[in-house]
This record gives sequence, C-alpha cells and structure tokens, in this order.
Amino acid sequence: MTFPDIIPDLKSAMPNLRGRLLGNEPLAPLTWVRGGGPAQVLFTPADENDLAYFRQHLRADIAVYCIGVGSNLIVRDGGMPGVVIRLSPRAFGATRVEGDIVHAGTAALDKRVAEAAAAANLSGLEFLFGIPGSIGGALRMNAGANGGETKDILVEATAVARDGALHRFDNAAMGFTYRNSGVDSSFVFTSARFRGVPADAGIIRARMQAVQEHRETAQPIREKTGGSTFKNPPGHSAWKLVDAAGCRGLRVGGAQVSEMHCNFLINTGDATAQDIETLGETVRARVKAQSGIDMHWEIKRVGIAGA
Repeated sequence: MTFPDIIPDLKSAMPNLRGRLLGNEPLAPLTWVRGGGPAQVLFTPADENDLAYFRQHLRADIAVYCIGVGSNLIVRDGGMPGVVIRLSPRAFGATRVEGDIVHAGTAALDKRVAEAAAAANLSGLEFLFGIPGSIGGALRMNAGANGGETKDILVEATAVARDGALHRFDNAAMGFTYRNSGVDSSFVFTSARFRGVPADAGIIRARMQAVQEHRETAQPIREKTGGSTFKNPPGHSAWKLVDAAGCRGLRVGGAQVSEMHCNFLINTGDATAQDIETLGETVRARVKAQSGIDMHWEIKRVGIAGA
C-alpha cells in the first residue's frame, strides 16, 4: 500500500524542523516480528525541542503514533496512516547515574539501563535486563519481568504532549496498572528517572545473570517474535492456558505458536502481520472454549488491515 505524500505540506508548515521525515517508509524492518506495512510518514526528531516543535505545528487531524525498538508491536499489513514518531538512540538514548538516581532517555534499551545501574552498584533495576525493549515502552506498559515492574523503580517521567508542551509525571501520576499506564496515549515520553538501592556488585551481577539464563533457556529469543503475547489473567499463567488448549506449535501461514514457550508467537520466515494476528485470535478463541477464560493481548497491534 502507498499513502499520499504529505511531506511537502509538513515541511512548509515547519520550516525550522531539524529532524528527518521519510514518506511511505517500511516499518517491518523496525519491528522484531519483521512484518507489516509502511508508515505514511516516519519522523525521527533531532532532540526534545525538535519533537516539541513538530508536535506544536502538526495539524490536529493527522494521526500520530510513537514506536520504540518494535519488540512488542505488530504493524498491520496496510500500514500506519499519519505520522509514526521514532526516537533515535543518538538523541534519546543517553543514560547517567547521580547518587541513587538513574537517568535514561526513552530510546535507551532496558538492558542498557540495567547495566548502567549495575555499574554504579545500584540494585532494583535487574529485571530490566530481561526485557527486550526500550524505556519508552517500559513506561507506557509498566513493563515487568522476574518479579519486578517499572512502577517499582520510577521516580519521574517526562513527556511531550500533542500541543508541544512538556509535562512531568511522578510515579502516582503515571497511573500504573498491570502492563499499562494511565497517561494519555498521545503523550510521547522522552526521559525518565529511576531510583536504585545501593548493593554489592557481585549480588547485582548474579541477579542479572540469572535473568539472562532464564530468558535463554525458557524463551525463543533467537526467533522473530514480539515477546510475550498475552497478559497473564488473574491467578493464571498465560502460557499454561495456551498449552492446555492444545495450541503449542499451532500455525497460521508463516506464523507459529512457539514450541519452547507457547505465550510467544514467532514469524517462521514469511509471516504477514495478518498471519500473526489471526494466529493470536485463534489461540484466544481456543483458550476461551477450553477454559472459559478471556485472554488479552499484551502485544500492541496498530495500523490498518492490508487489502
């Protein structure tokens, strides 16, 4: 699918824009499942001020969506109309430690932030080492693993609103719930501050190693996958429900339920976004029929269906 070119209009309305605008840019290479359609416009801001300028001058009728490293995302085959914002690690990926506070841009990988904390002998952030995403996604979905969640460590997050204004959210204002935050989806997070707890370096490194070993032995991390597909229903493990419904190894087109961990859907090589989403919905229906439990997607699904 090819979208109408709106870049000349954007440039005309924003003569001082410094970031990069690309039209009809493929998004599949930017997602871990390696499927899906293009963005009508992909915008990479030069810095926070450039992002604010862009948002301030963008017409209100143009849809906007922000993506990170694409580890928890399905872009449908018809692509994304409007503007997709992607924050680059160069402009938004810095980390630094001051006392017990870890500062991180939202394009910083979760793993790198855990490493920065460990280098400063700060514990509490080890769980981030096992999450294959960036800090922006962690804020948006209260990412967690191995007994820890983003809400446990966040001090404050900074975000740019649709009108270009800069906002700060303390932990309470984030409205964290299980795998979600209450901040309006139109806000684009740009940075965060986390608090760690001083601890022995050896203990911190051992915890991080345990997290890594668990991922390597229990999850298909070498595959093209969006990570954990469904949220754990209250009192249940999603993978156990999927397994009990007979879905381990189930296929739709080029998409398959992982044999190693059946809460992961994988692209075996040529899966479309429709294959992956259809497989997920098939799993949901089988689990509902077998157990009566409704499964809810953890992976974000965005865009329009292909023709």
